[in-house]
Amino acid sequence: MEKSSGDILAHYMSSDFISLADTLTIEEGRNLFLQRVREDYFPAYVFIVSGAVLKGVLSVKMLLQEEDSTRLVSQLMTRHFFQAGPNDVRQDIARLIEAHDVTFIPVTLNGNLVGCLAEKEIAQLLADEVTEDVQLQGATAPLETPYLGISPVTLWKKRVVWLLLLFVAEAYTSSVIRHFEDALQSAIALAFFIPLLIGTGGNSGTQITSTLVRAMALGEVTLRDLRRVIRKEISTALLVALTLGAAGCIRAWAMGIGVEITLIVSLTLVCVTLWSAVVSSTIPMVIKRVGIDPAVVSAPFIATLIDGTGLIIYFKIAQHFLGIG
Repeated sequence: MEKSSGDILAHYMSSDFISLADTLTIEEGRNLFLQRVREDYFPAYVFIVSGAVLKGVLSVKMLLQEEDSTRLVSQLMTRHFFQAGPNDVRQDIARLIEAHDVTFIPVTLNGNLVGCLAEKEIAQLLADEVTEDVQLQGATAPLETPYLGISPVTLWKKRVVWLLLLFVAEAYTSSVIRHFEDALQSAIALAFFIPLLIGTGGNSGTQITSTLVRAMALGEVTLRDLRRVIRKEISTALLVALTLGAAGCIRAWAMGIGVEITLIVSLTLVCVTLWSAVVSSTIPMVIKRVGIDPAVVSAPFIATLIDGTGLIIYFKIAQHFLGIG
């Protein structure tokens, strides 16, 4: 997915930082730091530079507490730290921050220090990343400005394309029902359970997708973990499916439906729940592998896919038990 200018690090980085030349002594560096620091902003780190080239990072606490004031600041600095470039993508930096609990990131261009991310910038970056994922999973294009500042026409543009795509995708659901029209005519009771079955499959898929996409964003799972993810979700889905199958029996019994239809509905609930687990576990990880943001595979798209395929499962099971076509 193409990234806008608001999705790169340059949009977030601050020029409000303090750098010290690597040739300064602790005493000189301390005095220069105290001259530059502001009352409303006291950084936790200063950057050690040679010209404009970033050489290392020094904690302010160490700078102020070092007793040997004749030592060079470069002798106390650390050369091991995370850094990023102004054109790095927000999603990648957010994953790094959350995986390693980073509290500051210097931003460099060709080795030169051009900015930094401190606690305030990092908090904003993480908030924007979560917001975008939530909006994508809701099947709407991300909003670049606050909600109350957006006109209805802009909201229409953000939403209508996704809704049209979902409309087209949902159209095959009616085609499935029409294809199995004979089964419905033979046992009209089958129609009573269509909303229940497709709703259950979609809801199950939405739960899995939301959990998995977030875990991928945090770097907790990758495509290498696909088999483990599928095993875990199928095991969970089996327990859920048996519970829902029992609930389906009770529901059909309460409606006075015959044994055959009750069995069909219960078995379909089990099959659709298991199928939903496979689809919802696999698709986000596979599209991540081909370079697409898994959040784009939103809950509505997963639910739409499972709706149609779930109906096919339902009617195939019905045909088998009822001996139709």
